[in-house]
Amino acid sequence: MASTSSATLFSVLPHPTAATPASARAHSSRHRPTRSAIRCSSASPDLSPGAPAPAPPKPLIELEFLAPKPGADGSYSVDRATAVSGDKLLRDIMLENKLEMYAAYGKLMNCGGTGSCGTCIAEIIDGKELLNERTATENRYLKKKPESWRLTCQTIVGNKENSGKVVVQRLPQWKK
Repeated sequence: MASTSSATLFSVLPHPTAATPASARAHSSRHRPTRSAIRCSSASPDLSPGAPAPAPPKPLIELEFLAPKPGADGSYSVDRATAVSGDKLLRDIMLENKLEMYAAYGKLMNCGGTGSCGTCIAEIIDGKELLNERTATENRYLKKKPESWRLTCQTIVGNKENSGKVVVQRLPQWKK
């Protein structure tokens, strides 16, 4: 359901009598507030028959990131994020949300997202169909790993048309 709202813009202009010479203000020992004139204008969308329709909302991908190891109660903590479909790499989303994606070696030797080290591994638990296909770089670095493992720097979240939920296991190599 689309809602139409109008924003009201205010501009404050000094009242014409408020402009007094500096010499007149210097003799006054008390501060006198000046009156201001307020002008209002209304800005509303153009709803005329020939106007273009507003853009539909962009599809969103909901992401859940499972911690690498279970807590004391045996459950994994979950971090959540949302991204516009097809706009970002999984790596960028994890960095923006300050989610750990590198094991000890990767923290020291990662390539910064160029796809030349193979250290930013994540496992896709659910929602694989909402991601791009595995790239040649991923196939090279993950050839002996399960098909559900991906490099976050090579994984595009969504395709600009789909929406849904993706569940990601961070640092699957730590999972035991």
